[in-house]
Amino acid sequence: MNDELKKWEYRVLTIGSIFGTKDEAIEATLNEWGEEGWEATNVYTPENSGKVTIVAKRPLTRETMRRRSMPQTF
Repeated sequence: MNDELKKWEYRVLTIGSIFGTKDEAIEATLNEWGEEGWEATNVYTPENSGKVTIVAKRPLTRETMRRRSMPQTF
């Protein structure tokens, strides 16, 4: 048994508009994230927004740690 605690990285995205969110958009996002190794842990609709927020996690690896330490542009 590995005594080291598993480390995770998380991703959060809110999609849609006040007019709602199409199932196809949610499915496409989940499929894309699944291919990248993300597992959805929570999908919810913020109150009265019509939008959907997706929360996902995946194990933090040396490779993803290296990418995360690089400066990001927003």
